Amino acid sequence: MQPIPLSSIKKILVSRADRIGDVVLSTPVFRAIKERYPESYLAVLVLKETEAVVRGNPWLDEVIVYDKKGSEKSWWRTIKFGLALRKKQFDVAIHLHSTNRVHLLTWLARIPIRIGYQRKNHCLLTHAIEERKWQGRKHEAEYNFDLLHLIQVPQPDELKLYFPLHLSDRDELTKQMPKDFGWSHYVVFHPSASCVSKKWFPDRLARVADQLAQDYGVSPVIVGEGAGVGDASQMQKLMQSKSLNLSGKLTLGMLGWLLKGARLLISNDSGPVHMACAVGTPVISIFGRNQPGLSAIRWRPLSPRSSFLQKDVGCVECLAHHCQIDFKCLRELRAEEVIEEARRYEACLV
Repeated sequence: MQPIPLSSIKKILVSRADRIGDVVLSTPVFRAIKERYPESYLAVLVLKETEAVVRGNPWLDEVIVYDKKGSEKSWWRTIKFGLALRKKQFDVAIHLHSTNRVHLLTWLARIPIRIGYQRKNHCLLTHAIEERKWQGRKHEAEYNFDLLHLIQVPQPDELKLYFPLHLSDRDELTKQMPKDFGWSHYVVFHPSASCVSKKWFPDRLARVADQLAQDYGVSPVIVGEGAGVGDASQMQKLMQSKSLNLSGKLTLGMLGWLLKGARLLISNDSGPVHMACAVGTPVISIFGRNQPGLSAIRWRPLSPRSSFLQKDVGCVECLAHHCQIDFKCLRELRAEEVIEEARRYEACLV
């Protein structure tokens, strides 16, 4: 690879066109770039679904939304999007997540320095490094800095996540809440996940919620989106204690405020875990797959006030939806173990 002329870096574009948690885990990058290049113009390209994660980030000068599932779904509209991006005259593009489309976009935009991984159509990049995330030797937030080394942006000693909280979202959340809701004494539960191999059982989460409600008087609040609405409903039906089900009713901004006020979040490995860490809420994250690149080493909650639970049942490769041993990694985790872990956060719960 040719050396990158650092003096030419004035306008920087970072892309992260994937899920909520991945974008949240990328937020330490923005501050690090601005501290290394304080006079630079820094923009981020994200999907429409994750715009709320970065809109209002103090380290960003611009948020560029790529509506892959909507207005830019066709290849022709994607090409038009890339050609329009050319007018912004970025000097560097850094792709934290490799996709064929984002590589094409920055090639069409004629960005002279295009940094990413040796995956997808990386022939459209000018500087590509081997992706080793599958080895799972460090956290996803740390892997992001492998690319930034190419423009001499060091990894900070502490990786601080950021999620913007807007007052308008707080007001909208308030409208959704019962008037007698105990704002200062609730625990949030997130029973869904992006894959069945990451989803602990609703009946066990229900048992955990009931026990915490009984022991500490906390109000259980259940959240979820999409298919997760069904998981939330199932969990609530299995509970003995009174709970509030907000699944399918919250925007990301509203969820941010809900997590901010919670005493604790108990969740499967998913985006709300990282949102909670970003707003300072303690988290217990439940993991199933204990395979390099999928395990808690790479995806654990990145907060000193958080923890995770994961069983090692000897699997070398996770078959996800096609598990041959009935998701033993998840079945091995008992509700009593999660309750015991929650008691470590007693100071937050009382």
